[in-house]
Amino acid sequence: MKLHALGLCGVDDSVHPNQLVMYAHLYPLVEFGVLFRPDREGQPRYPTKEWVGLLSETAGAKNHNRLNRNKMKLAAHLCERRVDEVLRGDDSFVSELYEWGFGRVQINATAVNGVDTSVFDKHPTAGIENFLAVVHQHPELEFILQKNDETKPLWEGVLIYTNNNNIEFPPNVSMLLDESKGTGVLPTTWPPISPGTSYKIGYAGGIGPSNVSNVLSKIHEAVAVGDRDREFWIDMESSLRSQKNGRDVFDLDKCYTVIMEVCRGGYFSHPQFLISPSRPEEDRIVTLKESIKTLEKEFEDMASNRNLDRVIEIASEREKIKEKIQQLESRKLAK
Repeated sequence: MKLHALGLCGVDDSVHPNQLVMYAHLYPLVEFGVLFRPDREGQPRYPTKEWVGLLSETAGAKNHNRLNRNKMKLAAHLCERRVDEVLRGDDSFVSELYEWGFGRVQINATAVNGVDTSVFDKHPTAGIENFLAVVHQHPELEFILQKNDETKPLWEGVLIYTNNNNIEFPPNVSMLLDESKGTGVLPTTWPPISPGTSYKIGYAGGIGPSNVSNVLSKIHEAVAVGDRDREFWIDMESSLRSQKNGRDVFDLDKCYTVIMEVCRGGYFSHPQFLISPSRPEEDRIVTLKESIKTLEKEFEDMASNRNLDRVIEIASEREKIKEKIQQLESRKLAK
C-alpha cells in the first residue's frame, strides 16, 4: 500500500505558517488540515481569517517558486454552516479555497461539527444533488466524505444516486473511514476495503504519535491481498494538541514524532541530510518514551471515564513499549 498523504489537522494561530511550510518542504506527503467553523473562529483548532490569509500567502510563495517541485498540501475541513452551504448547493466559500492553496475539501457532516443533519430527513435527495453539483463545478478540488453511521445518508446516498442514474462516481470524491465521527476515538478494528473499490480511501479516529505504527500495520492487514497497490491516507487531529504555557496549541513536536514513525515504517523517507544512521537506537528510544507519555495521559482520561476495556489495552501497550525500550538499550550497550 502507498501512503499518498499524512493528514495533520487542526493547525491554528498557535503556530506560524512558516513552520508549516518548512515541514511541508522537507516532507511533501504531509498535508496540513485547516478547520473552518465560523462560530468558533479564533478558538483553538479554528484559525482566524487573518491567519488563514497568512498561511495562503506563505503556501503560495512556496508553490509558485519554480525551484520547488512539490507543492504544499492543504486540506480544508468544513464544519458548521460551511457544510450546510454545500448541502444547499452554495459554492461561494468553496470557490475561494483553491485560490487560497487548498487541494482537498473534507465535508464534516456530523452533529459534533455543528452541522444541521436534519436536511437528510427533510430533503434527502436535494442534499445529495446539491453536493454533487458543487463537486462537478470544482474538478480542481478533491472532496472527502466522512464514512460512518452518522454520515451514511450522505455517502451512501451519493453511491445510490450515481448508481441509479447511471452516473459515473465522481473521480474527485474520496471517503474517510472514521467511525469516531470526528471525536478522535480509536476503533477496535479497521474495516476492510472491498477489492475494486473505485474511490480513494483514508483512515482516521484516534490515530496519533503513540500508535501510528501499529495502526498502519493493521490497515495493511485489512486490505485484500490483491489490492495492496492501493493508495490511502491517514488523518489525525486530537492527538496533536498539547497544553503549553497554559494554552491549547497545535504541537509540532508531536507532528514530528508521527513523521519519524511513518518514515520508520517505510512509507516515506527523511531528507538525506537529516538522516542519522549512527543513532537509530537513540532516536527510536526517544520516540518510544514520548509514546509512553501520551499513553499515560490517555490512561488517566480513560480511567476517569471508567472505560476499563481501553484502560487494559493501554496498560498492555505501555508494557510492550517498555520492553522494546529495554531491548534497544541493551542493544546500545552491546555495541
